[in-house]
Amino acid sequence: MKAFRDFPVKAKLFVSFGIMILLLVIVAATAYLSVAYIQENNKKIHDSDLANVIDVLEVRGYTSENRDEVLSMIVEKNKSAIEQKRQDIIQRKALVDGKMKDLLSRNANDPVLLPKLQSFNELRIEYADTRDNEQIPLILSGKREEATQLALGIQQQRYSQIEPMVDDIVTITEQRVSDSLRQTDQLAAQMNTIILIAVLAALLLGLGLSYLLTQSISSPISTLAENADRIAKGDLTVQTTTESRADEIGMLNASFATMVKNLRDVQTDLSAGIGVLASSSSEILATTTQIAAGAAETASAVSETTATVEEVKQTVDLASQKAKSVAESSQQASAIAQSGQKAVDEVVGSMHRVQEQMESIADNVVQLAEKSQAIGEIIVTVNDIAEQSNILAVNASIEAAKTGEQGKGFGVVAQEIRTLAEQSKEATAQVRTILTDIQRGVSSAVMATEQGNRTVAESMKQSTEAGESIRVLAGTVGESSKAATQISASSQQQLVGMNQIVQSMENIKQASQQNLKGTQQAETAAKNLHDLGQKLKEIAGRYRI
Repeated sequence: MKAFRDFPVKAKLFVSFGIMILLLVIVAATAYLSVAYIQENNKKIHDSDLANVIDVLEVRGYTSENRDEVLSMIVEKNKSAIEQKRQDIIQRKALVDGKMKDLLSRNANDPVLLPKLQSFNELRIEYADTRDNEQIPLILSGKREEATQLALGIQQQRYSQIEPMVDDIVTITEQRVSDSLRQTDQLAAQMNTIILIAVLAALLLGLGLSYLLTQSISSPISTLAENADRIAKGDLTVQTTTESRADEIGMLNASFATMVKNLRDVQTDLSAGIGVLASSSSEILATTTQIAAGAAETASAVSETTATVEEVKQTVDLASQKAKSVAESSQQASAIAQSGQKAVDEVVGSMHRVQEQMESIADNVVQLAEKSQAIGEIIVTVNDIAEQSNILAVNASIEAAKTGEQGKGFGVVAQEIRTLAEQSKEATAQVRTILTDIQRGVSSAVMATEQGNRTVAESMKQSTEAGESIRVLAGTVGESSKAATQISASSQQQLVGMNQIVQSMENIKQASQQNLKGTQQAETAAKNLHDLGQKLKEIAGRYRI
């Protein structure tokens, strides 16, 4: 028993089921051979003996029918009916010939039946030949009495011999069938005995093996099942077996004991871990709740900041548009200032040219004054000459008057000279008057020229100052235009930056919302973890160590 218990389970099952299978194979082989023999015997009975009986009886039947047909042909008057009966006889004769051929072929190796069948066949052939070659021709030729004599004579003797031959063949065949059936019954009885003995042996052996297997496998497994059931119900205080065995049951006991010990250790560690998990999950739940609240506030603040940034973006957009407009206006002002500076430069140039012309005019006027002064001196000289000529003409007239008639012509000339002198004096006075007016005009022109020079100088100074102011203004406007352009570019960059900030704030808003959802999910997960910790704590409390 100890040696069988230490066998491996598969060896126990293999040996037990091998023995049972061997018994079943022996029983099955015996039954198969017996059944095969019975089938062969039945086949022989069916294909040989019964076939012989059937064929012989059919041959006798057809022969009897043909005999009756011949007798009826003898008394029949209708030729067509006679002919029909003759045709029927021919057909039956063909059937009889075929049956006899089968019988002789089937029993060619049978030393008992073959001589009897040959004798029966020879007699049948003689009977048929007399019928076909003598009786029927006589009937057809109207010689019915001769035909009747043959039927009651030789044909009757042959027919009387056929009947015992058939009975003898049938008797022999039936005896063979009976012998075969008896052998089959004996074999079946032997098979029943063998199978019964084998079944009883298999039953006893199966009971013995079942007892051994039950004691060796089932009982320890039942004990293990009971312990496993207790463990499944949370009772880890089960006592494992200490029996030493070398088979799989022994290994299973050892593994089960190790499993119980590990389960106890795991349960101890699990209880401690579950306690820590429950405490940690509570703290995580509180923390995630606070984080969720903070995330909600952050999401709200981010939403407000996003709205504010959107407003700032609109303001920056408006400022950018204004800066762009100012830059354009500054550029226009710079262009206008440059045009003004160019106009002032042109004015200063014109004033220089006017000053030069005024100086030229002043020089001409001075020269004119000097020439008018020279003309005045010439007029004084001419006036002196006219005074002296007048004096000379008076003196000449006096002298001419003194000379009388001879000096009369001379007196006329002197009078003419006096007249010319008077006219010259008057002309000189007129020229002096005109010259005085000219000198007065020249003086006025000189004064006007000086005044013009001062005015031109003053205008030139003012134009220069205006040009300098416009230059400074143009520079200032240019600097302002550059500054406005830079401000516009900066505003555009600021607008781009604000768009990026808006996009970033939108991303932050979405991220904060996702963070809020994630935090809420984390809060839910922490709550589930907390519930799981409590549930694990309850489950761990169900196990007793």
